[in-house]
Amino acid sequence: MTHRTLVRALLTSAVLAAGVMLAGCDSDQISLAQNAKANQPVPPKLVAAMTEKDMDLQSPILVRLFKQEAELEVWKQTRSGQFALLKTYPICRWSGDLGPKVREGDRQAPEGFYSINPSQMNPQSAYYLSFNTGYPNAFDKALGRTGSELMVHGDCSSRGCYAMTDEQIAEIYSLGRESFFGGQKAFQFQAYPFRMTPANMAKHRNNPNMPFWKMIKEGNDHFEVTKQEPKVDFCEKKYVFDAVKPPDATRDPVFNASAKCPAYVIPEEVASAVREKEQRDDAEMAKLAAKGTPVARLNTGIDGGMNAIFASKIPEGNTGLSEGGDSQALASMSLARAPGTIPGTVNPPRPNLAVQREEPVVATTSSTSVATPSSASAPATRVASANASDKSEGFFSSFARKVGIGDATADASKQAASQPAPAAAAPAKPKVADAKPQSVVRVAPKAEPKQAAKPAPKPQVTSTAAAAPAATASTQLAGSAPVVQTNSFDTRFSAVK
Repeated sequence: MTHRTLVRALLTSAVLAAGVMLAGCDSDQISLAQNAKANQPVPPKLVAAMTEKDMDLQSPILVRLFKQEAELEVWKQTRSGQFALLKTYPICRWSGDLGPKVREGDRQAPEGFYSINPSQMNPQSAYYLSFNTGYPNAFDKALGRTGSELMVHGDCSSRGCYAMTDEQIAEIYSLGRESFFGGQKAFQFQAYPFRMTPANMAKHRNNPNMPFWKMIKEGNDHFEVTKQEPKVDFCEKKYVFDAVKPPDATRDPVFNASAKCPAYVIPEEVASAVREKEQRDDAEMAKLAAKGTPVARLNTGIDGGMNAIFASKIPEGNTGLSEGGDSQALASMSLARAPGTIPGTVNPPRPNLAVQREEPVVATTSSTSVATPSSASAPATRVASANASDKSEGFFSSFARKVGIGDATADASKQAASQPAPAAAAPAKPKVADAKPQSVVRVAPKAEPKQAAKPAPKPQVTSTAAAAPAATASTQLAGSAPVVQTNSFDTRFSAVK
């Protein structure tokens, strides 16, 4: 009897897979033609776990996936008729951001509810083994969303898919294969941005995808309160879960994702249980938001995520948008055994450094100084300016200043523009200082002329007043030195300085 059942299941699968189409994130031939990879038996350890949990080898399965946690769960139906968790697999790599896939080429991994039948199983995948998620479903198509060949596969490489290790996908594939051999026509694939807990909903409460996430959370709640695969329909461009015909109806409702919803009801025992759960979750979410639960950042510039167990095995590994990405958590997992072989070509998610890096400033015309991140320790460098305050003094102005009878206000303004005034000097008036902006730019030390780092040159004639040469030097270009002729005014009248 068992032999005949197996043969019938194989024939049914072969008929369903008779066509040839593209599959995987690349081109693959879909079929259920058997090969060594697709024929690998379910590992004995997993079979023992099924026995312990009162599951049959060929009982139906259900798959749930969570991006932020980077985990894929395989649930299996027990002999009681309800589903129970069989095993959780860490995801090696997923791409995109938290949120649904919208268009072809956006590198987004899909979110929502999908159905996997035998024709979507691909034993000849270029990524070891795979199954097609079925994106876009009727809901996605009603919104005009595009995309194709979104897979769960091996090779730990993702461009819009969910990538596992080869060893992991071999197990998952074998579980799906056995469920089809047991008569399951299709298994449900539920993909979420994160576990739909009040804490996560509060953390992402300002995300523009929240209306969509609340809608698919309803399906999550249906599954969690019943432990049964929720029946999924679409109408008015939204999901509908566990809908049945009204008591007075003679036929089942017909749903169209783009059309008005038909008359339907949800069984009261399910509806009441889901309603109670939603009320508890909403109250907890509101409480967490009121306490100031931090809101997750948007537009991080990180492409997808990776489970920490894999990131800990890769030099400079990063979990990206997945949890557990701090160095301490990764270090604690570095000695743990990875669930499968990580290929040397794996590309971990990395932050968008171009957004974080600031380009150095090389010129400015504003009245304020502009500094680069490294300018805190770099000395300021004067540059040429067309302002009147930077012009050379005339003969009589210079003489008057040197003997102490010049314009004190102008002198103070000169000092304020070049360096802090001494304690004994009179402060410059604000209006005068504001009217004389300085074109100053800070640069890194390596780009600075060597002369700028030297102290001001000593005066040619010994004097007790050292401030005068410094004030004169402040109006020169960077790197220049004062030139005093032998017959100049400063030489002949140095005694009165």
